[in-house]
Amino acid sequence: MVKFLIIILGVGWLLGQLIRYFLRSKLAQFAKQVNEAAMEQQRAQQRASRPKDSVNVDYIPKEELEKRKKDIEGGEYVDYEEVKE
Repeated sequence: MVKFLIIILGVGWLLGQLIRYFLRSKLAQFAKQVNEAAMEQQRAQQRASRPKDSVNVDYIPKEELEKRKKDIEGGEYVDYEEVKE
């Protein structure tokens, strides 16, 4: 009878530890998702608060620019007329 109680207590303690571990990991994942959502919302608000005529300049590394220049080949020239309204 004593062995049975010790086993039951041991299994109960072990299950409690496992449940606590999984709840902590799920809570950490949830907190991370909430944090990412809040950061995305903050970025969206910052983008929306910019003046309409502001200029946004993105940095393009030199290697990327050189790669783009190599990919561009001479094309076909197309005549056009300027239309005045």
